[in-house]
Parts: sequence; C-alpha cells; structure tokens
Amino acid sequence: MQELNKWIPSVILFLLLGSLASCELGTTEESEKDRLLAQVGSKSLYISEMEGMFPEGLSGQDSLLVIESYVGRWVREAAILNEAERNIPADLNINKMVRDYRASLVRSSYEKILVEQLLDSVVTKQKLEEFYEENQMLYELQKPIARCLFIKVPIPTPEGDRLRNLWNKAEEGDLAALRAYCDQYAEVALLKEDLWYAVEEVAEQLPVGTLTVGNIGSKREFTQRDEHHQYYFRLFELKNRKEIAPLSYVEEQARKVILHKRKLQLVEEVKEDIYQRELREKNVETFY
Repeated sequence: MQELNKWIPSVILFLLLGSLASCELGTTEESEKDRLLAQVGSKSLYISEMEGMFPEGLSGQDSLLVIESYVGRWVREAAILNEAERNIPADLNINKMVRDYRASLVRSSYEKILVEQLLDSVVTKQKLEEFYEENQMLYELQKPIARCLFIKVPIPTPEGDRLRNLWNKAEEGDLAALRAYCDQYAEVALLKEDLWYAVEEVAEQLPVGTLTVGNIGSKREFTQRDEHHQYYFRLFELKNRKEIAPLSYVEEQARKVILHKRKLQLVEEVKEDIYQRELREKNVETFY
C-alpha cells in the first residue's frame, strides 16, 4: 500500500500535465481526448470518464487538483476490487446476481410507472371511515394525546390585558383574533380545536413538572408564568394510553395504508393481465 501511495502522485502529474497541455493547445486528436490516466491490473481509467466534472472557468491548476483527487480514489477502489475478484468464493455466481439485480431494477421501475399512471390516489372520507372502523385495533395509543389549546408568550407579555380577554373569548369559540395575536407575539401557539397533540410534546413547552401524563386530567385549564414566559392551557378532551386513537389523529397513517394496499393490488392485477395476454398469444412455453 505504501508503494501504491508513492506511485499515485507522480503518475498523475505525468499524465495530467500532458492532458492539460493538450487541451490548452486545442488538440482534437482522439488519443489526446481520451488519454489514459491510471491502470490497476486489467482496469483502466481514461480522461473521458471524467467528463462533466470540471466547472466552466476552472483554472488548469484547479483542474489538476480535481483529477488528482479523483484518480487517487479510483486507484484505491480498483485495487480493492482486483483483490476481491481474486478472492471471491468459486461458487459465487456473480453473473446470476447481476442478472437478478438488473431484473429487479427493471421490474420496480416499471411498477413505479404503472402506479404513477394508473393508481387512484383519491381516498374519500367514507373510505377512511370504513377502513378505520375495520382496523381500529391497529391504532391503539402508545402514549396519551390531548385535544387542547396552548399558548406560550415571552415576558414582558405584549398587550397582556388584550391577550387575557382574547383567551377568555376563545372559550366561546372566537379564535380568529387570538390566532392573529399569536402570529405576531407567541413563541408557541396550538389553536386548532380539532387537532390532537401528544401530551409529552405539550408538556415539554412548560416548566418541568407543570403538566404530566399523570396530572393532565386534573389540570383542565390554567395560566401561569415563570421568569421568561406566560403560559395558557385549556384541555378539551384526553385519550389515554391503550385507548383507540381518534380517526383525525391517525388519518394520514390510514390514508398511506389504503394507498399501499391499492398499489399492491394494482401491480398484481397488471401482472396477471400481462400473463394472461402472453398465454393467449402463445408466447409462453414450458419445457419440463
């Protein structure tokens, strides 16, 4: 390896200076365009393989640095590849592995095209509700969630009296003005009554111990402050661990599962249609 490291810089400089000089002279001969840069055993690297690696306006010296770096990596990779080829097990069928991998790539690429062209990606509310009713046990909660309002604003609180009035009005469903205030001043604002949040995520925004999985049921509404922030919290509904999550909380997950099942079904149907067509056209033969 030490010999290899010594060999790389001198060979690169020798070959590349010639290549770059040829380019500067405007040489168009094929031998100069595709000059050999490096060789490791039976593997060869030519300058043409680096096409597109040189940004416009790159100086000759910078081009040399780019090529030197690339050739250095290539030589090392070629050396380990040669060694691997000499030492792979005799029963390892590389050609079959390559064929299988190619077939897998071709098949998956075609399936992607089929899905893009043919998959019905619209999941109606009715379909979501039907799926949710049939599969509720898939959505057992691993942690408590809450439907709530929460605000965290810095101290000194801007327009504090106005904020208190807006918060009280929000209890009657008047949230528009409170949202506008929070857009301007709040650091955190959870103001969508129909959304669910993990209790732990809300608790992280409050002083340690203020709100926990154990005490949230008894702290349905409170305001408090510390040295840096004023906090407002109002709980509408709580779902504990092991309860079934509401559809609105798992809607996106359910949609993804529905679409995945549709995708699998679509691919299987197309595969069967293609197979039946080939049978009809007598393009399938078996020899056993």
